[in-house]
Amino acid sequence: MEPLHKTYLLKSPELPPLIQSPRVHYSTMLKDKLKLPDKARRVFPDRLGSLVSGFNDKEEENEDSASETEVGKELEILLPNASGSGEASEDDYVEKIEEQRLSGIRQRPEKEGTGLVSVKEVIAADDKRSDLEYELSQMEINLEKLQRIADTGLPEGGGLRATVWKLLLGYLPPSRDLWEKELSENRQKYSKLKQELLLSPSQFTRIKDESLKSNEQSADNDGDGLLRRHEISQEDHPLSLGKASVWNQYFEHTEISEQIDRDLQRTHPDMKFFSGETSFSRKTREAMRNILLLFSKLNPAIRYVQGMNEVLAPLYYVFSTDPDEQNAVNAEADSFCCFVRLLSDSVDHFCQQLDNSAVGILSTLSRLSELLKANNEELWHHLEVTNKVKPQFYAFRWITLLLTQEFNFQSILRIWDSFLSNPFGVQDMLLRVCCAMLLCIRSRLLSGDFAANLKLLQHYPEINIEYLLQVARDLSPDTSSYRLSL
Repeated sequence: MEPLHKTYLLKSPELPPLIQSPRVHYSTMLKDKLKLPDKARRVFPDRLGSLVSGFNDKEEENEDSASETEVGKELEILLPNASGSGEASEDDYVEKIEEQRLSGIRQRPEKEGTGLVSVKEVIAADDKRSDLEYELSQMEINLEKLQRIADTGLPEGGGLRATVWKLLLGYLPPSRDLWEKELSENRQKYSKLKQELLLSPSQFTRIKDESLKSNEQSADNDGDGLLRRHEISQEDHPLSLGKASVWNQYFEHTEISEQIDRDLQRTHPDMKFFSGETSFSRKTREAMRNILLLFSKLNPAIRYVQGMNEVLAPLYYVFSTDPDEQNAVNAEADSFCCFVRLLSDSVDHFCQQLDNSAVGILSTLSRLSELLKANNEELWHHLEVTNKVKPQFYAFRWITLLLTQEFNFQSILRIWDSFLSNPFGVQDMLLRVCCAMLLCIRSRLLSGDFAANLKLLQHYPEINIEYLLQVARDLSPDTSSYRLSL
């Protein structure tokens, strides 16, 4: 039987692999391996197959396979010494995780500085939760209503954010009847991809041959003489340097794997969920490493780019802290699938060969400059003409990492609620928020010189996130024209 990954090999003879556009390089990949519903296709265009060719097309079926996704409570963000009683032990940490996972008690965010929440805010939060739970209880989810609710911020706790993000990314179909079937199939496919691509060639070959071993032994025992000697092909030899050698390809990813490990050690070092040497944090890093390495192997023209770990972190955190035990156990597979879908809207930003193209990062930075000029020409002129502070100096990181380095983790989750719920796609809202970030500190920028402004933009100050998002929504012109073509 042909190995699973053989179906994902890309054939595009026009250009060498590492200088092709991912869009061209992956043109022969299987499209729509993770089926996106019609509503979601408008937000995440039909370029998913350009990123992962690991999920086979499935004909639509009418059989019902009901699945009720439990909703409970998400984990709070855990900070070192959060209890104030010194370094917590590993057992205490794991115990706290399990306690929070199973409790299902609602958490309400405290008001900054006061620790109090007004009655009005409590009522508004309860109303939003009720509206969201009602929408998620429908057999056919109304994605437009879900987008409107999510844009105002998803409630903490109960696993609501995990379920809604999966719906907004098109990983879960709008029909609840299909949830169980879709989740089961995608998780099984991810498991097969890991077995084929993350094991060493010798491990994979040994597993593959186990099914044939009994037949071979039986055939050998029927005759007299020595056991047969199995020949090893040049491609399968560990010392082979040929490009077709599976061992050579395996060793090529060793350096990438080491880079991923280094980056994961630096991912949110203030959160024990990601950092530290507890068994839980090590398990987190191992799962994220698998996701990033598998993505790299499936996308040889892009591979792993430093910073992808930061984009993956919010997804894995939200999915692995889902109080639904089955969802939490499969957080790695779900995060991989949603990570691919999220990058489908910005993959060209990670391909250096496309930097100067119409879909590259420089073009996106240019659109940010145009958006700022359209909304506040004075500020645009001061930054880019007078002080020569170009978007490349500060917004490159903002855009490629989806603002994950500019705000605290809780604020990132809130901002991503609006990113994922934007009907025109993540990139549209991302550019709006980046422009709003400039407008919200306009007076400080206008009074600063090159050095002062660059320092301010590279270390963005604390800000009211809801105000920032409202400024972003109110920007003109409508940037829907910037969305990627279908």
